[in-house]
Amino acid sequence: MTIHVKILSLRSQERYLVRRLVLAALHELQTQFPGLQVEITEVGDPTEIGKCAQVLVAPSLVVEEAAVCLGRVPAREEVAAWLKQAAQGRAGSS
Repeated sequence: MTIHVKILSLRSQERYLVRRLVLAALHELQTQFPGLQVEITEVGDPTEIGKCAQVLVAPSLVVEEAAVCLGRVPAREEVAAWLKQAAQGRAGSS
């Protein structure tokens, strides 16, 4: 099962930090959801960011095409909860 995640920000440092949080949350959830994978797309183009969020510089996070966090770095626990929700939705639709 693969969850699609977009990390939006003009600053690559923030994208890198959010990427690390997503990967840490994924690692935490893999015991509960064996085979869970995350496909991460980092978006730095202002036009593409504007399609999902109005905040360009501070990071935003999109999980399965839903904007879950806009204009801040989320806590790892928040990221884990969003990934878990997406995984449960995927498991329920199978």
